[in-house]
Amino acid sequence: MSMFLGIDTSASGLTAERLRMDVISNNIANANTTRTENGGAYHRRYVVFNQRERSAENFETVLQQTLGKGQKIGEGVRAVSILEDTDQGPLVYDPGHPDANADGYVEKPNVNIVTEMVDMITAHRAYEANSTVINAAKAMALKTLEIGK
Repeated sequence: MSMFLGIDTSASGLTAERLRMDVISNNIANANTTRTENGGAYHRRYVVFNQRERSAENFETVLQQTLGKGQKIGEGVRAVSILEDTDQGPLVYDPGHPDANADGYVEKPNVNIVTEMVDMITAHRAYEANSTVINAAKAMALKTLEIGK
């Protein structure tokens, strides 16, 4: 197992959580946007993650297949796509609003600030956890180098 596999796996987590925080920030920034470029109210977006696959076979994967352990070592995470939540936002009666329909209702974005803040805290904690793993791996590597002294 590579010494840097843990760092690489955590680095992919850092990248994924940073993207997730950017998308959540965009949702919060557009919490009151009733007109977008495509027309209609803003719809919240969310990131879909998937397991990252190792691009090339190396000695470790060949050895695992040969021994038939069936255990898979984590390869990290990657963002597959950013999807839009298609649920309709709440309708608010405001006949004087420029985006009101014929009945005087305005569709507000389907962004719930409380949900977005909880998601932001979760993403921040995951980012911190991955950062801690990288720091621990770095400390172990430094201690390993001190053994030869």
